[in-house]
Amino acid sequence: MRRTLAGVALAVTSMVALSFLIPLALLVRTEARNRAVTAAEQRAAALAPVLALTADPNQLRQVVLGIDPTGRLSVQLPGGQAIGTGHAPAALLQQAQQQGETLAQNLPDGGWVYLQPVLLGQRRVAVVQEFVPKDALDRGVTASLSVMAVLALGLVLGSVVVSDRLASRVVKSSRGLSRAAHALGRGDLGTRVDPMGPPELYEAGQAFNAMVERIGELLAVERELVADLSHRMRTPLTALHLATERMAPTPDSARITAAVAQLESELHVVITTARTPLALGRGTGAGRPEQDAAVSCPAPEVVRRRGGFWATLAEQQDRRCLVEVTAEQAPIDLPEDEFAAVVDALVGNVFRHTDPGTDFAVRLVRAAQVVQLTVEDAGPGIPDPDDALVRGVSAAATGPASTGLGLDIARRAAAATRGTVEIGRSPMGGAQVSVTFGLAAPPGRGSLNRRRGRARRSHA
Repeated sequence: MRRTLAGVALAVTSMVALSFLIPLALLVRTEARNRAVTAAEQRAAALAPVLALTADPNQLRQVVLGIDPTGRLSVQLPGGQAIGTGHAPAALLQQAQQQGETLAQNLPDGGWVYLQPVLLGQRRVAVVQEFVPKDALDRGVTASLSVMAVLALGLVLGSVVVSDRLASRVVKSSRGLSRAAHALGRGDLGTRVDPMGPPELYEAGQAFNAMVERIGELLAVERELVADLSHRMRTPLTALHLATERMAPTPDSARITAAVAQLESELHVVITTARTPLALGRGTGAGRPEQDAAVSCPAPEVVRRRGGFWATLAEQQDRRCLVEVTAEQAPIDLPEDEFAAVVDALVGNVFRHTDPGTDFAVRLVRAAQVVQLTVEDAGPGIPDPDDALVRGVSAAATGPASTGLGLDIARRAAAATRGTVEIGRSPMGGAQVSVTFGLAAPPGRGSLNRRRGRARRSHA
């Protein structure tokens, strides 16, 4: 960019310099010619009074040499006698004598000749001839053009230096703003720019700093709200926990106690994350601190465990539940609680948005470089899959992904492992949600891919 601005300045300055230099050079050349012609005419006019007094060749020769020692001035007397060396063509000289007209003509060699007739007695005509050679016509032009060329070159070089300095300030300011914007995109809310450069870029730098400050304030408010809401939930959760302790030991009470314990654990993680500075734009897709993102999980074990939990609930609602899990090793670069949250979100939507008795299936398969989690049901399906992928879109009885929130959790988790989310029609007749996760990197490359995953999750 800096070279481009300097090149533009060079081209513009060169055009401006040429637009002034060419007319000025023509004016200097014309002025030098006019000066030489005027001097020749004055010398010729000075000889005319002498011819009116005498036509003696000896006296005229002395006068001619006195007026012009260079030998450019000559006199053509009546009868053909010449004093000095003439340069005018014979036809032009004859025309001046016969017509008595003052004539001037450019010569083929680049010189110029001036003829001034002088009337003597008895109708005799003498012609005063002044010759100006080419070097006399152009005297001083070369020096003047050289001076102007040097001045023009200095102007061009000076403008290039000035424009380069200005471009340097613009480029430096633009690069600083670009680096800060990329740092903000990576989640670094501590980045700032030093406003500099032209007024527009200076104001842009100030606006960027103000924007970062505002984002930090909004995130701080959001963290406080989340923490406050989580603390408020602890009171009824504690009451629920005490109530479960008073329940008789049955399979249902054990399951409820385990669910309450898990909910308490998740609530603690939410409060801790909300209070942690690392959550300011540098957490994972599910809002965990950065250090947790370095943990991978065995996807088949998580699906088996969560599938067993949902199978018990399905039995109570007369739902047939099919859980198929690959027997291969299928680690993915996500913490177990994040992957479990994806499974729970998708299966939970089946229970929320399909009638009791609606069958569903959970499948986990491994391909070459990916692990695919598929949740499908026999419900009414999803009329508009595109809207279902938008967080916050909700409609009753539209399938497992209709809330949008569950799909948002799945989408962010999949994106953190280079995966995707697709919605289609299930062979069971209802909705089918397929979430693809990238396999965890082999040993030795895990740290690099985890760093890439953290960057992607911060952008999500």
